[in-house]
Amino acid sequence: MENLGMTAAAFSGRRVLVTGHTGFKGAWLAAWLAEAGAEVTGYALPPETNPSLWVLLGQGKIRSIAGDLNDRAALDRLIAETDPEFVFHLAAQSLVRRSYRTPVETFATNVLGTVQLLDALRAGSGLRAVVVATSDKAYENVEQVWGYRETDPMGGHDPYSASKGATEIATAAMRRSFYTQGAADPHPARIASARAGNVIGGGDWAEDRLVPDIVRGCLSDEGRVVLRHPGAIRPWQHVLEPLRGYMMLAQMLEQDDAFAKGWNFGPERDDERPVLDVAKAIIKALGQGRIEVDTPANTPHEAKMLRLDVSQARATLGWRPVLNFEDTVRLTADWYAGWARGTSPAELCRAQIAEFETLSKRQV
Repeated sequence: MENLGMTAAAFSGRRVLVTGHTGFKGAWLAAWLAEAGAEVTGYALPPETNPSLWVLLGQGKIRSIAGDLNDRAALDRLIAETDPEFVFHLAAQSLVRRSYRTPVETFATNVLGTVQLLDALRAGSGLRAVVVATSDKAYENVEQVWGYRETDPMGGHDPYSASKGATEIATAAMRRSFYTQGAADPHPARIASARAGNVIGGGDWAEDRLVPDIVRGCLSDEGRVVLRHPGAIRPWQHVLEPLRGYMMLAQMLEQDDAFAKGWNFGPERDDERPVLDVAKAIIKALGQGRIEVDTPANTPHEAKMLRLDVSQARATLGWRPVLNFEDTVRLTADWYAGWARGTSPAELCRAQIAEFETLSKRQV
């Protein structure tokens, strides 16, 4: 299929709901869609971090509603008032190590919260497409050297990963039961799930996540960047890469039932690097910081290798990565460096989205 190129402009004037818009990925997506002219509503809990990308962006173009996914009355009001045409479901408890501390909250938010949303959306008369964002960690990880394909089994060692695998299963069940032509009372909208690798980019301040920890370490008085597992290989990609994939997928869902399934979005094989490479690259770009390795005993299990096979997205959706590893790290480091110098976060995001759009158009 021909690469579809830039996609945000296709949502101009369309009603779009983004759950989790106060988080890192959600804030980028909501800002991108609003800048393109979409009528964006965000639904999420208040930001957990300070600083917060969502707060710093000051998105006056976006209607922001605070709420919990498991507050069904609030969800019903949200759908009735906004009647979205497109939904991007990004709200989640997204941290592996936190899931060990709060397993019940993790499963309740990620699995039951998704089911609550998909059930509430059945009342949306204008709904056309839903993209449920999960994670590469949804796969049953057996540390294989080849990439996981969309047909591989779901699973998960830790509560977070297992919750994402369960979310995939629940999403598929809701799709088959209520959002397909074979359902007893089918809704015309179509649902797809999207699994992305480790996403990095400017504006992420989440706890216990690599790039925010590197930036905090670099900018601290001591300049110490502490790594737990420097040899762990991850499929690093810039935040705009999967978000572009989500938007392309939503457009195709509106046109063709065949896209209502699971999808992988990940980097090229050559751009999968160990944690140590990412830390070195960001420290070099920022011009300060020093690495220390500290792997304490009895730490919670963390996967050492996880790759995604993106051949389905390439062949059927026309999506492929825009940025290589060096550009991904450059954009990430430049964002934080600009923020540290006092540049407006909104200006930084707009400039990087514009650069990314230009590069994506060259693929066509």
